[in-house]
Amino acid sequence: MKQRTKAFALRVIRLVNSLSRDLVSRRLGDQLLRSGTSVAANYRAACRARSKADFISKLGIVEEEADESALWMELLIESGLVLQSRLEKLLDEANQLTAITVASRKSTAGLR
Repeated sequence: MKQRTKAFALRVIRLVNSLSRDLVSRRLGDQLLRSGTSVAANYRAACRARSKADFISKLGIVEEEADESALWMELLIESGLVLQSRLEKLLDEANQLTAITVASRKSTAGLR
């Protein structure tokens, strides 16, 4: 999962770097860059959690950031700034990371 979240962050970096430099693309790109790279950073932090509660809390941040990344990508698509076909796989990965994190939090907390 560490490698997967890092690969996600790298894909987000490449995407944001390729966006147009107009105001809206820059703003949405900045937000996506923050949330997309935060997924990997916070997952690494979760792996070093000091307790079960800390782990669950940090995974909650990963979940929020992955879901937020999906939102920024949806906005890039729906605003017409990026073609849907260009973001489909990355958006799917954001949604998968969100789902995996939700499942991990539930199983760790014993909420199956």
